[in-house]
Amino acid sequence: MPDDRGRIMLAIARAAIATHLGLAAAADENAPWLSGPGACFVTLTIKGELRGCIGSLVQYRPLLEDLKENSLAAAFSDPRFAPLSELELATVRVEVSLLSPVVPLDFRDEADAVAQLRPGVDGVILQYGQNRGTFLPQVWEQLPTPGEFFGHLKMKAGLPPTFWADGVRLSRYTVEKWQESDHSGAAT
Repeated sequence: MPDDRGRIMLAIARAAIATHLGLAAAADENAPWLSGPGACFVTLTIKGELRGCIGSLVQYRPLLEDLKENSLAAAFSDPRFAPLSELELATVRVEVSLLSPVVPLDFRDEADAVAQLRPGVDGVILQYGQNRGTFLPQVWEQLPTPGEFFGHLKMKAGLPPTFWADGVRLSRYTVEKWQESDHSGAAT
């Protein structure tokens, strides 16, 4: 894939949000690689604080569609936040994370699972029954130790931080990420 993927995806994400708000915006959506399957997360921040984050864990639709839908969902449908306003759009920073395929983790017990986590590298999906949660690799920046990361991931999945049972399933993935250096849409 070409090196300008980040710039292209960030522009598409911002344009999708702006267009939804009724603002004139356009982005080049013609890169051939956008029509292939892809899974991404779109994260929005304002002054370093989370403002929305929604994404796909598996590749089930064309990357262009996944990117636009997740951009809109992060801006307008993240249940933790009110819909993004036109005023906020001027200050929001967009980040796009392109996910690798998800790989199941094989482990004997919780200690073995935690020992296999690669801080700063792995995004992790935890599933137990109907409970499910994921953290992107970027979360390691706030939760740098595997034990702390794993405890918070359990809470995100709706489980106590000390929970463990034989039915826990874990998977991991990596990401390539790009973020705007400011709200102008320049990639870093």
